[in-house]
Amino acid sequence: MAILERHDTGAVAHLEMNAPERLNALSDEMLAALQAEFDALRDDRSIRAVILSGAGKAFCAGHDLKQMTAGRQAEDGGKAYFKDLFDRCARMMMTVQSLPQPVIARVHGIATAAGCQLVATCDMAVAAEGTRFGVNGVNIGLFCSTPMVALSRNIPRKLAFEMLTTGQFIEATRAAELGLVNRVVPTSNLATETQGLAETVAGKLGAAVRIGKEAFYRQQMMPLDQAYAYTGDVMVENMLYRDTKEGIAAFIEKRDPDWSQ
Repeated sequence: MAILERHDTGAVAHLEMNAPERLNALSDEMLAALQAEFDALRDDRSIRAVILSGAGKAFCAGHDLKQMTAGRQAEDGGKAYFKDLFDRCARMMMTVQSLPQPVIARVHGIATAAGCQLVATCDMAVAAEGTRFGVNGVNIGLFCSTPMVALSRNIPRKLAFEMLTTGQFIEATRAAELGLVNRVVPTSNLATETQGLAETVAGKLGAAVRIGKEAFYRQQMMPLDQAYAYTGDVMVENMLYRDTKEGIAAFIEKRDPDWSQ
């Protein structure tokens, strides 16, 4: 069995982290597999949405602490390995948000440390009731500084700081209240609810979602006036698409659009 399994349903790609015995930890092997699959998806125009899940009893428990401990055996005490590890992890996280397709985390069990970072990095998330989220590295003396980047861009600052400094977990319903996940559903409905959300997204004009996702993240980093100028240009480009013209005409004429993509 591969450490990362993929199967496609129509225009939706489903990636399942498959290391349940290690709670789908972001080991060197898992990071490499995720990076390779996301890189492949970037140019796959047949896929319009991606679901990311974990096998077994948890979504993802963060970095592989046993591998990290082994890395300390190097002459430099692991400094070069740790720098490379966190760089590779950051690259994978940034790839998720740079993909043209929306990525939806399907979360159950626990999502801790870099696993919580992965949920926060995905464009949307659906969680099963009872799922717990935490950036709990501080409990073992390691502040979750890189997970903090994604977390603090998802939930209010003071609440993110509380999670980071106390190491305490929050339940799925609280995560939804804070904006870390989009919705919480019964465990028995998790797969169908996530698939339904993905299919809704995949049913939209792919070119419009692609240009919109890129603009969504770019404008967040801009001052207000620059954001409006930039997104105005994006909308002009979008309006000139053949399929956007067709979509507007179909709406006016009360018929289904005849999209080419």
